[in-house]
Amino acid sequence: MLAGLVVYAYGFQVTQVNLEATRSPRRQEQLVRILRALARPDLLDYEQDEFPVSAPILIPCPEGESALPEPDRSGPYMILNPPCAEPRAEIQVEGFNFEPETEGPISLIPPSGVTLQLDTIETDAAGHFALTVRLPRRQPTEEVQYIRAVTRRNLGPPHLSQTALDTWDKIIETVFLALLATTIGTALAIPASFFAARNLMKSVSSPLSSVALTLLAVPVGLAAGAAAARWMGEISLMLNASVALNMAGLILSPLVVWGAARWALPQVEIQRPRPFLRAARLLALLLAAFAGILALFQLARLAETPGTALALRLGQFAFLGAFIADLGDILGTLIVLLTALAGAAILGNAGGRLGQFLAERLPSPATRAFDLLLAAAAGATVVISLGLAIDWLYQINDPVKTFWWPAAAGALAGLALALKTRPGETLPVGLAVYYVTRTIFNTLRSIEPLIMVIVFAVWVSIGPFAGVLALSLHTIAALAKLYSEQVESILPGPLEAVTATGATRLQMIVYAVLPQIIPPYISFTMYRWDINVRMSTIIGFAGGGGIGFLLQQNINLLNYRAASAQMLAIAIVVATMDYVSSRLRERAI
Repeated sequence: MLAGLVVYAYGFQVTQVNLEATRSPRRQEQLVRILRALARPDLLDYEQDEFPVSAPILIPCPEGESALPEPDRSGPYMILNPPCAEPRAEIQVEGFNFEPETEGPISLIPPSGVTLQLDTIETDAAGHFALTVRLPRRQPTEEVQYIRAVTRRNLGPPHLSQTALDTWDKIIETVFLALLATTIGTALAIPASFFAARNLMKSVSSPLSSVALTLLAVPVGLAAGAAAARWMGEISLMLNASVALNMAGLILSPLVVWGAARWALPQVEIQRPRPFLRAARLLALLLAAFAGILALFQLARLAETPGTALALRLGQFAFLGAFIADLGDILGTLIVLLTALAGAAILGNAGGRLGQFLAERLPSPATRAFDLLLAAAAGATVVISLGLAIDWLYQINDPVKTFWWPAAAGALAGLALALKTRPGETLPVGLAVYYVTRTIFNTLRSIEPLIMVIVFAVWVSIGPFAGVLALSLHTIAALAKLYSEQVESILPGPLEAVTATGATRLQMIVYAVLPQIIPPYISFTMYRWDINVRMSTIIGFAGGGGIGFLLQQNINLLNYRAASAQMLAIAIVVATMDYVSSRLRERAI
């Protein structure tokens, strides 16, 4: 108890708890004013008539007697006490015969004509008000200045205010910003979550030769895939020069893919094919891959051209054409990346299979020699990649430090691992992938979207697109963690049963893992959409678009009634989404 007392006493000191500030009359008055403004959101507006009433004042008082005119008491008028004063002095203002039960600003009008608001008046049932105002600091002048009170009378029925219309536009933008971020994040988090599930990855192990050949083949696959994609992109550009060639390429490419894949991947084989036939089938699959890449390029350009044309002709529905064109642009941008990843996966898998074959078929001395050679090469490759990344970030521009020293260190580390590993012994590759994936997700989750959106705003400019990218990146990390933990809590019985039938790893995930995780995945995804709607309010403060930008603007301008309208819209959307998501969970789970 004594330790807890000391901790909380120090906590009060660190957090600067100041109870005297809560008793300050000025702060209490400001708090009441803000709370009253927040309780009256600016949603409705009226057509209004304004009734300005002015009273002359001298700032400062003249040396002799002032001869200010008497007010006309036949209508609304004001009496100032005193009728002249020094700058920063307080004067009593009293009004008579005003519109009853109305309010409006009271301001000082200097000779320049600029309106300097002093306070707000509120008339009673008799049209009377009285208040004390402080004059602003102004340069002394002998000219007459005026205290002006403006009351307003509503005309006709109410209508939505401009604040309400702006809030509606921004809350719609916020909802769809969160929707796109949730969709992108979910699509990438689902496959990544399986690599972050310990129960699925701990059983994955491979011999050292298999791991080393995989690490060596992956960079080659990345380069080969990217080169193939660029080559097919150039062929696609040549086909686009002619409408006939373009249509022929678009029609023939899928046919080549279907025919080559159907011949190279027969459903049933009675006996093992001969080496010549296997080589022919491999070439057919390679042809199908090139034709598939060409078909994707043709499809991307086919979407871009008519999409742009439709955007110019659809009028209010131009967003449909722009969306089609954007999809083509996205597809064209991703083809090189996806092809490079596919090449890395194919060659990496082939290298792993070759390493497994060598580990099983070669004698121990030969296996040891291959392990030493391959481990040194793989270690050097991995560390060189890290050195080149560091060189790109920090611009060291010294090959000795970023290439040769990393190569030597990686080779020595690979040799040490090979000497420590017995021939044929397997390494826990799955656990290594698990820890690397978890580390990446934890790093991304530790960075708030508010920081991410600042970086993306520099890249794609301020607006909701930057908010989509920031929330998507954070959603991937957050959902992948939740998804992977759900995978780790599934029942092991179905996994053992499916594995016992001789199923592959992909079949085990499809038939034993997915049926157990679909309901919680749906629940987590809908909950994340709810979170993204609320987080998009915050990232708007840093230029991420959505209603947060409008809310920050009104708070900075001390327009608390408009800010209250935006806060009310956020609360309504969040409550509505909570109700809808609960109904969807009830149906899906």
